[in-house]
Amino acid sequence: MNNLSRQSRRRRATLAASLCAALLLPFVNFHSAVAQSQKAAASAQVVESGKFRLHKFEQAIGEESYEITRDKDSLLLRSNFEFTDRTTRVPLTASLRMRQDLTPEQFEIKGSTARTSTIDSAVVIKDGSASIRSGAETKQVAVPESFFTISGYAPISMQMMLVRYITTHDVRKPLPILPGGAVTVEKRGRDVVKIKDKELALDRYTVSGLIWGRESLWLDSSQQLIAAVTIDAEFDHLEAIREGYETALPTFVSRAAEDNMAALAELGNRISPQRKGALAITGATLIDGTGKPAVADAVVVVEGDRIVAAGPRAQVKIPKGASIIDARGKTVMPGLWDMHAHFEQVEWGPIYLAAGVTTVRDVGNEFEFITAVRDAVKSGRGLGPRMLLAGIVDGDSAGALGIIRANTPEEARAVVNRYKNAGFDQIKIYSSIKPDILAAITAEAHRLGLTVTGHVPNGMNAVQAVEAGMDQINHIQYLPAVLRPKDFRPQQGVAPPPIDMDSAEVKQTIQFFKEHGTVFDPTVALFELLWHPTDTPIKTFEPGVEKIASELAGPINNMGAPPKSATLLRSRLEQYFAIIGALHRAGIPIVAGTDQAVPGHSLHREIELYVKSGFTPMEAIQAATTVPARVMKLDKEVGTIEAGKRADLIILDANPLESISNIRKVRSVITGGRLYDTAQLWQSVGFKP
Repeated sequence: MNNLSRQSRRRRATLAASLCAALLLPFVNFHSAVAQSQKAAASAQVVESGKFRLHKFEQAIGEESYEITRDKDSLLLRSNFEFTDRTTRVPLTASLRMRQDLTPEQFEIKGSTARTSTIDSAVVIKDGSASIRSGAETKQVAVPESFFTISGYAPISMQMMLVRYITTHDVRKPLPILPGGAVTVEKRGRDVVKIKDKELALDRYTVSGLIWGRESLWLDSSQQLIAAVTIDAEFDHLEAIREGYETALPTFVSRAAEDNMAALAELGNRISPQRKGALAITGATLIDGTGKPAVADAVVVVEGDRIVAAGPRAQVKIPKGASIIDARGKTVMPGLWDMHAHFEQVEWGPIYLAAGVTTVRDVGNEFEFITAVRDAVKSGRGLGPRMLLAGIVDGDSAGALGIIRANTPEEARAVVNRYKNAGFDQIKIYSSIKPDILAAITAEAHRLGLTVTGHVPNGMNAVQAVEAGMDQINHIQYLPAVLRPKDFRPQQGVAPPPIDMDSAEVKQTIQFFKEHGTVFDPTVALFELLWHPTDTPIKTFEPGVEKIASELAGPINNMGAPPKSATLLRSRLEQYFAIIGALHRAGIPIVAGTDQAVPGHSLHREIELYVKSGFTPMEAIQAATTVPARVMKLDKEVGTIEAGKRADLIILDANPLESISNIRKVRSVITGGRLYDTAQLWQSVGFKP
């Protein structure tokens, strides 16, 4: 557009204004003739209104209502967006004043975008300059010829206007947005969805640049947004469906997963083209994961997706014609596992691989989304680690999560069978399950050969949960309650005394877990992130935060606790370290997991914190390789570098046995017989290598 003549620009502006008027006229949306007549006098300037139902993990949690009015030569969009997530209210209001051709004049947004994230920003455009306020800070910037004002995924009506602006102005390249950044909108195809007895053809778009990763939007022929599949500011699934179209929600979720995984498959083929013949990694120090001493100047040979040989150079024959990777000065070891993943969006695939993670256990997700992602990776139609799935189930309560519920023994058995038939590996318990329902779930799961992991349900403790049949427990937070003396009573705001890890009571409880074969994934790096004082920069303990995508910087760096709570929370964290160490010394399996936190990097931090808790570097590495493979009964297939096993391995620039923080220095990853350069993987999703 920069090369258009003034006359051409005037014609374009006139055409855009006409198109805008034509697009808006069909959108007048009064819900009945009575309501229309009642509002006619007072709201004569309303040209469009609508409502979106908001969902999290496909559960209805709130709504957004919007209205567009004509005010002289401007259009004004006002939106009220609010949901309640596990009893926490998340309200947001926004307004956007535009010219008739949808060019922004003024934008304001204030409120919350997730339970832990807030926003307060405004943009005023005048005489080719924009005044941008973020919190108490204000700055002036020059306004590009084409631009839009929007900040994040919400409100959804703002995204609808963004697509209309791009369509109206025929924008075919990344569009600058204010307060900052650039957004790309790509038309990906058309889907037909069934609403009651009618079929509706919708155009499918992807939007990149508003959040970390890709969003999927569907608009009808009148450019009304019908559905959006996105994530909120704490990385959780969030869907917005226009009122009246809610029955098609599962279709939108699965279609978004399939489309976005297909896009990543194209990316993967560019980064790592299919290779023929053997691959030999030579000269590296080999940590095979078995616990044996590292082998200097080793050779690992891979053919297809299998390891065919591994050991000292003198004992391994390199096949003729093999591709050689000279890894002198580097370390090769098994691919890592993240045993507490929530694969909320397809961009986690490249992130996990870039961090050296070749297997993840997803412990709670949307059924349609996660099965589509798993199947895409398995069939080569996606990009990411191999996936094991734990199907989440909750009971009815104000704080319940998701839509898969069990409130009776019959419902419990039905849920377990549904997950079993869909190829899930485990059942994941969430917090509102009742004790008798937990017993019914575990009994049916065990009958079908599944294990049970998850939260300790409200009203129960960790010992009771294991007695009810739970095989594994997520999060270390449930342990202090069963390790303290029975007469202990916590005091608000007062740091509890350290637990005597040598007491008879503690030893008895730990022995109980050992006898029951209980497995723990502590997610202690997450607690460190949530509890660090906000006046202490995250980069001081998690350097990966400086490499994250720009869209994640605000939400992640806003995490933390008030400095006045620092002493109390630090004492709790130190107690967690002591408990993890005691469990490990007793021979109880500890498996590394993150529950997201800082994407990719927090698994490395989790491993570092195990060393802080008393693990040797080798033992900490095994908590993310050999131990999870054994726990998931896949140790004959993966978890170590041995002939015949799956070729899931990573190449590091330094030896993590010398310093556990070297686990962060992943140079290359091999999975499924494909070799990936991790720098390209990081960069593919907006991270710095």
